[in-house]
Amino acid sequence: MATLLYRLGMGSARHRVVVIVAWLVALAAVAVGAATLSGTTVSTFKIPGQESTIALDLMTGKFGSASAGGSGQVVLEAPAGTKITDPATAGKVAQVVGELAKLPGVANVSNPLDPKAPAVSQDQSAAYSTVTYAVQASELTDAQRQALLDEVGHARSATGLTVEVRGDVTRNPADIGGASEGIGVIVALIVLAVTYGSLIAAGMNLLTAAVGVAIGALGITTLSGFVQLQSTTSILAVMLGLAVGIDYALFIVTRFRQELRRGLPVREAAATAVGTAGSAVVTAGLTVVIALAGLVVAGIPFLTEMGLAAAATIIIAVLVAITLVPAMLSVVGPRALPRRKRDVTVQPEDTGRGFIAGWSRTVSGKRWISLVVAVAALGAIAIPVFSMRTSLAQRDADGSTQARAAQIINDRFGPGVAGPLLVLVDGPGATAYAGTVRQQISGLPDVALALPPRPAPSGDAALLTLIPKSGPESQSTVDLVHAIRDDVADGPGAKVYVTGQTAISIDVSQKLSQALPVYLVLVVGLAFVLLVLVFRSLLVPVFGVLGFLLTIGASLGATTAVFQWGWLAKALNVGSTGPLMSLAPIIIVGILFGLAMDYQVFLVSRMHEAHAHGASPREAIVTGFRQAAPVVVAAATIMFSVFAGFVPQGNDTIKPIAFALATGILFDAVVVRMVAIPAALSLIGRAAWMLPRWLRWLPALDVEGAALERAVASASAEPVEEPAHA
Repeated sequence: MATLLYRLGMGSARHRVVVIVAWLVALAAVAVGAATLSGTTVSTFKIPGQESTIALDLMTGKFGSASAGGSGQVVLEAPAGTKITDPATAGKVAQVVGELAKLPGVANVSNPLDPKAPAVSQDQSAAYSTVTYAVQASELTDAQRQALLDEVGHARSATGLTVEVRGDVTRNPADIGGASEGIGVIVALIVLAVTYGSLIAAGMNLLTAAVGVAIGALGITTLSGFVQLQSTTSILAVMLGLAVGIDYALFIVTRFRQELRRGLPVREAAATAVGTAGSAVVTAGLTVVIALAGLVVAGIPFLTEMGLAAAATIIIAVLVAITLVPAMLSVVGPRALPRRKRDVTVQPEDTGRGFIAGWSRTVSGKRWISLVVAVAALGAIAIPVFSMRTSLAQRDADGSTQARAAQIINDRFGPGVAGPLLVLVDGPGATAYAGTVRQQISGLPDVALALPPRPAPSGDAALLTLIPKSGPESQSTVDLVHAIRDDVADGPGAKVYVTGQTAISIDVSQKLSQALPVYLVLVVGLAFVLLVLVFRSLLVPVFGVLGFLLTIGASLGATTAVFQWGWLAKALNVGSTGPLMSLAPIIIVGILFGLAMDYQVFLVSRMHEAHAHGASPREAIVTGFRQAAPVVVAAATIMFSVFAGFVPQGNDTIKPIAFALATGILFDAVVVRMVAIPAALSLIGRAAWMLPRWLRWLPALDVEGAALERAVASASAEPVEEPAHA
């Protein structure tokens, strides 16, 4: 692979104009596609084949699209000392309902004071109207969404009532662009400028990464015209693509600068950088791609789409790194070096001094203390993960109209009103059997109210609305859904389904919980096999996998403490606390797996190479650490900054994922790979690099391109010495 990449790098450097123009043409093509072919994204989560999803599709056919469209609850509360049913107040409620019905896109507005279907609290102090749209919440335009919020604000000031609104129709889908990406880019530029000592090299690094991210994001936008994608897919791909795009270019540019200082011509240096560091980039990128594509094993379409879209962005980032980066390097040439070092053609001998060298000698020398402290610290941070809860319900920011509406609902009506269940009775005998179903459901625990069935216009279906006593995130509500499915039997010519957003959330969360252990076993097994091939050792992969599990535990533990328990919530601008999004853990596991293996490959492979060249086990650790750690620190700093930038101002769905990835990068790069792994390798010594005889038939993966590096060094040995005597 190293030889093939060397040739690719040389070709890209020689034909730099063609390569640069080709990437610009690709960027223009996807930009045109995004502008002309893009479609809408969705923010709802459904799994085909689940009972709740089947029933939702049946509802659409029997009751019309409005029955499954986006909806919101407009909550009205009377002033203290009055009732919502007082004649004067009732007139104001009717006025509000009438104005809501005139809003663009609204299909139906319920009258909470209708005697046939009242929605008034028991103390008659509050009522709520359900506003239903003809399309899903994610398909609403910004103007339609804003019109609802404006009308609620107008009603509040015009009537003197407390008027608030909640529901998916009030939330904006995830958007790309803004402060989140800007923070990460600014920090990345600073880190690159400090690392390179050259603004030209730093700017080139960011530019090439931006091209890859733009192509990936615009490609996903184009794809949305043909496939129904989640609204968070693009922002997740941008977050990942930006981080790895900058880092992969960093590794190649760093090697290019080293080759220049050894005296190689510009094109030769670019080709060698791609053949050596590029080999590690391809291997590392492949692990991330496999981890993301492995989300297919969950059997959940929306998760598969998110994983494949993000994986495609990573592939583009790798292709940019091994083609566009060397082409740009051939343009930049010696200007990639600081001005004071451009005339230094022979790299000075590394004396082994400095902070990084001291770190490696301390960790490898005080190995027991280092290992125990690292494991204990991450283990303590991981403790909250044992109380982690997940849900698909999106939390409302404290102080928002959604949060105020939810509080009134909970106080006046009970928490179950916020998450009603829909029971669909479908079939020729549905109308006759629906009454029996209502009686059976009313007798179940945790049922506050079962409203009378509403027959479909066709007469072959009936819909019951069920209000639980507990909230949508409560275990009691989960138990109620299963009790209805287990205890309420189908009738003659009628089949009973449980659906609604609460039931869909329960079904998806359960499916994700079942898929996570399977996926974790898959990625851990993959990590082990890959590391065996890379390092031709069993103990190094064992430590690598155990370190990955520590990273996952600590990352999810910290995320649970902040977003569920509320620790440091205000400092990190966390709008509200509660269960994590159901899809967050499995996405976090997949992404962190790939990134953790990146650092394992880049750092430990240098130690492996030093040992293969005859260094003692401990000296190999110190030498490899000294060579690779500075670049890994810079790469981790950039990744941490990019992910952390999405936390204070990011989308509420992305915030916990971004926080988990940022802390995961910090824990893995600094604690696991730079403390625990070197300490553990120092403890076992030479045995770390041994492969059992019965496994020596396995192929060796030269991920650092060491053989190519030796060949280039040998071929250029004489020319390198000449300038030193000049």
